[in-house]
Amino acid sequence: MTMHPYSPDPRTSRLSTPTPTPSAVTDALRRSRPRGLDVEAVFIGRSLRHAVRDVESLLMSIALPVILMLMFTFVFGGAIDPGGDYVNYVVPGIILTCAGFGASSTALSVANDMTSGFIDRLRTMPVRASAVITGHVAASLAKNLFATAIVIVVAVLIGFRPTATWGEWFAVIALIALYILAITYLFAAIGLAAKSAESANGYGFILLFLPYVSSAFVPVDTMPDWLIWFADNQPVTPIIDALRSLLVGTEMNGSGIAAVAWCTVILAVAVGWAARLFTSRAGRR
Repeated sequence: MTMHPYSPDPRTSRLSTPTPTPSAVTDALRRSRPRGLDVEAVFIGRSLRHAVRDVESLLMSIALPVILMLMFTFVFGGAIDPGGDYVNYVVPGIILTCAGFGASSTALSVANDMTSGFIDRLRTMPVRASAVITGHVAASLAKNLFATAIVIVVAVLIGFRPTATWGEWFAVIALIALYILAITYLFAAIGLAAKSAESANGYGFILLFLPYVSSAFVPVDTMPDWLIWFADNQPVTPIIDALRSLLVGTEMNGSGIAAVAWCTVILAVAVGWAARLFTSRAGRR
């Protein structure tokens, strides 16, 4: 067969696909991987959107502490403090109760992510799946600070009269934020440890009882002798006493240092526990 002078030779006209070198693949993966805190920002935005859409949960985290404050102030307040100053005593305890109610939903959200297959999908992407936990914690911090502000406004409307200076208000906000951060990471670890969302909700509910066995609603020295030791040495009591001292001028008596120490220890333990649980569960799934 005679070939046309301008026809390509079939033996040399085959197209060949170049094989990428390992360095080229590595460079491509490096360019596609998000940098800095981009991943955390994405998941914080995701958790905030979920929080805004979950109106019922947000309302309950505000309504329950407000109802509790109204009940203790107007139903029990006259018997506990006939002088009518009970609202100034109870508000710091209500603030921590509000933070606990709001942070407890983090355990449910984390458990849902771990059991729904969401983490499995992230393992196929060039992202840090642990950023999901960061997103939940940051969103909970923002949501609970907002809820706490509303509770304080309602407290002022029913007679709460803080005497704090601007510096003391800054210390109050910092201490509340540190407590919310610590308790939220603890609830996140509980969500990781739980086998289901329902069990996570049940385990977290136990922590919500700590303010009731503290100086939140009555002085510790009015409790039975066998209960005073526990109330004095559990973490919630010094945090409430420190907030009460900053807000209405009661004696601090070292509760400020104890409050910061307790929050720091809880945060460190919760972060370490959550990291270990996430590594083991995400790697096993």
